[in-house]
Amino acid sequence: MNNKKIQNPESKIQNQKSKIPNSPLIQKGFYFDQTRCTGCYTCAVACKDWHDIDAGPVNRMRIQTIEKGRFPNIFVAYLTLPCFHCEDAPCIPACPTDAITKRESDGIVVVDQDMCLGNKECRTLCLNACPYNAPQFGPEENAKMQKCDLCLERLGQGQQPICIEACPLYALDAGPLDQLKARYGDASDAEGFRYSKRFKPSVTFKPKKDDIT
Repeated sequence: MNNKKIQNPESKIQNQKSKIPNSPLIQKGFYFDQTRCTGCYTCAVACKDWHDIDAGPVNRMRIQTIEKGRFPNIFVAYLTLPCFHCEDAPCIPACPTDAITKRESDGIVVVDQDMCLGNKECRTLCLNACPYNAPQFGPEENAKMQKCDLCLERLGQGQQPICIEACPLYALDAGPLDQLKARYGDASDAEGFRYSKRFKPSVTFKPKKDDIT
């Protein structure tokens, strides 16, 4: 049994700035065109397949359906939910073993599973801290945390994350956040998503407008 003492996450949050790079050389993130997405789940399936994730509760890329109104006046939109690699990622100070870090070169938030205590021992502190529920835990006993890492192995080969490549409607893109904003605009909110000014998720949107009157 791992007897390493779990620290109080509240006390660790006080030291958040010392653990998170103030200004990565490049902050990478996502773009999502909500007007194109049809909720086909191709991105989510491709993610599970590429990362060899078994069928079950672990989804590094999730899809949320937003429905409003009553027939025949209805509004439907979809929202992709990977990890948004927040500028001030709350999962980092919440982790009692410093298993979660933010890369100084590109701002991608990564987890060292060898350092992760597992959900039984740490009580999913990182998941509780994340407003977007990005940390994922499998069904096995004391499962280690996993999440979207922007397909680091693909980035290292000059390829886009698998979700970007798989999307049949070109609703997703990824890259340096400043370049994404210059290309697509800097809308920080979308249907079903609220931008956290405290944590600053690295994402920009083309939101689908609610046309119900």
